Amino acid sequence: MVPLSFPLQFVLVAFAGWVNQQQREVIDYLQEENRALREQLGPRRLRFTDDQRRRLAAKAKILGRRVLRDITTIVTPDTLLAWHRRLIARQYDGSPRRRPGRPPAMAEIRALLVRMATENRDWGYTRIQGALANLDHQVGRSTIANVLRAHGLDPAPERVKKITWTEFLKTHWDVLAAADFFTVDVWTGHRLTRFAVLFIIELSTRRVEIAGITSEPDAAWMSQVSRNVTDADDGFLAGKRFLIHDRDPLFTAAFRETLASAGVETVRLPPRSPNLNAYAERFVRSIKESCLDRLILVGEGSLRRAIREFVAHYHHERNHHGRGNQLLFPVSAEMRGHAPISCWPRLGGLLKYYHRPAA
Repeated sequence: MVPLSFPLQFVLVAFAGWVNQQQREVIDYLQEENRALREQLGPRRLRFTDDQRRRLAAKAKILGRRVLRDITTIVTPDTLLAWHRRLIARQYDGSPRRRPGRPPAMAEIRALLVRMATENRDWGYTRIQGALANLDHQVGRSTIANVLRAHGLDPAPERVKKITWTEFLKTHWDVLAAADFFTVDVWTGHRLTRFAVLFIIELSTRRVEIAGITSEPDAAWMSQVSRNVTDADDGFLAGKRFLIHDRDPLFTAAFRETLASAGVETVRLPPRSPNLNAYAERFVRSIKESCLDRLILVGEGSLRRAIREFVAHYHHERNHHGRGNQLLFPVSAEMRGHAPISCWPRLGGLLKYYHRPAA
């Protein structure tokens, strides 16, 4: 190694001193600038972003605590170094990926739990646990209880006490019928007369029976109707156990007593609850929109004929969405293939039925 000459050493030392002096002057200027900024801010506290904290912490770690203490800074050395430690710890923090306790039940199992508890109101936690085990799902009783509680389902003893309207309908479907009234204005003489029409619908098949038509419905008329529909030979309610109806005052106590003596229990709906008698309400809408609202009826005879024709069309010629878009009671088998198509009109073509007649 060749030793440096004295003049060169002197030049290097002088240059280093000049550089050091320059750095010191820069530091003095930045310190004075910081003081001026702090005087402008006053007692207010600065709010740093995470990016600013990272940059300051990285620079502070290089300088160290002793140097930072000698410099007048906006942030204290302890705060800067604390930010640095927090930055390092965050790289190894796995808490966002951790979940407390056991993993939650899968969505499929939760849905199955709710379905079992809803469709079987008397099943307790252990019974549901066993049913799930039959499907290769191992679920604890506490998990079952938590899932049902989260969906607002009570334990089995409480669920059994709360039979829903849907469950009542499904349980008694084949022995259940519904009754309702609708009114029609008919020209009689020189004035409009309002007729009341009482009908009964069999919920399982949607079969409809017109129980009576009158312009002056009263208790005596209702008593006669009740005897007709409960006749042992051809009464529409023969074999039925329940009749749903609203709180119309025409459904008198004598009417209900006659039905009860024939083994038919009446179920009175809450006030203003048409949705609970939806099948009957839907029939009223169908007969009015498709038939009665499109006719000018003159005399009681025309009303009876229009209703008779629509009920026949409703039973044998009208497709029903609620029954798979099929006919309720097809009259006879029809020809398939290329047989000619016939149209069967009712009420002057107001109601039409297109079909291929059997040979």
